[in-house]
Amino acid sequence: MASQASLLLQKQLKDLCKNPVDGFSAGLVDENNIFEWSVTIIGPPDTLYEGGFFNAIMSFPPNYPNSPPTVKFTSEIWHPNVYPDGRVCISILHPPGDDPNGYELASERWMPVHTVESIVLSIISMLSSPNDESPANVEAANGERQEMNSRGRLAAA
Repeated sequence: MASQASLLLQKQLKDLCKNPVDGFSAGLVDENNIFEWSVTIIGPPDTLYEGGFFNAIMSFPPNYPNSPPTVKFTSEIWHPNVYPDGRVCISILHPPGDDPNGYELASERWMPVHTVESIVLSIISMLSSPNDESPANVEAANGERQEMNSRGRLAAA
């Protein structure tokens, strides 16, 4: 199983090197370990993160793509969907199948069709549009709500 995961990750890394995607870069933490990637995400325009460079580690399980990787920011980041320790909490990184808590549809959770590219693009989208209904960082979610409320008052003035 690990060899299939290894081959798939090698292919995804090669594809990303051949066809880089705007907004992030990815590579291996250690050339001898295909299961741990270093990712740098550029803060999306028109967000609080614009112009920032945010580093993260993406760790893949031996049964990838049947199970999702974990993503943990190593750069400090204040965001409703990032735990205080840096772990990213978005639906596509949750185990496949039905949500035991009933918050997410199975179709929103991990599926083996996801790639490193689709994961990072989802994280960039998360930076642009936080989900503060189900926050990993309640303080950041409350700050986001306050920021949006103050922007709304400014826009209405």
